[in-house]
This record gives sequence, C-alpha cells and structure tokens, in this order.
Amino acid sequence: MADLEAGPLKVSVVSADQEIWSGSAKQIVARTLIGEIGILRGHEPVLAILAAGVVRITLADGTVVRANAEDGFLSFDHDIATIVARNAELVDA
Repeated sequence: MADLEAGPLKVSVVSADQEIWSGSAKQIVARTLIGEIGILRGHEPVLAILAAGVVRITLADGTVVRANAEDGFLSFDHDIATIVARNAELVDA
C-alpha cells in the first residue's frame, strides 16, 4: 500500500496556449465523462477524458485551487498529474 504522507503530487494544469497552474498538492478531484475522480498519492495510473467542470486541487495547507477545464484529459502516473484542456482558466471559490 502506498504511503499517503510520503510526499506531494506534482500537478500541472495546461490550456492550449499556456500553463495555467503548476505546483504540489495532496489531492485532485476532477469531473470525467464517467463521473468524478479523486486522486491521492499512490493512485494507480489513469488517463481520463474530462467533462466540462471544475478541477479542484487541494494543497498541503488545505487551500483549494480551482480551474475550469473543457475539452481535455487528465493523465496520472507515478504521482505526477497533468491536466490538459483546450480551454482552462483559474476560477475563484
């Protein structure tokens, strides 16, 4: 079983023309075509098509970064998450 406290996830949110946000996080929640997915350290590799909606990235201090993401995918492997969307932007709570 993975050690959930061993270190952070590395996360990048990228739109068609620029990186929107990158940093370390403890959790990601995203809406996919088959429902919401939550990702923690040690999660099995996944490639999922995003549904329109907000991706929530929870930082180690509990702060939540939110990004709208449309027409894209989420890739996760070896505690590295990349969220790529044709349209992506940070949003306020």
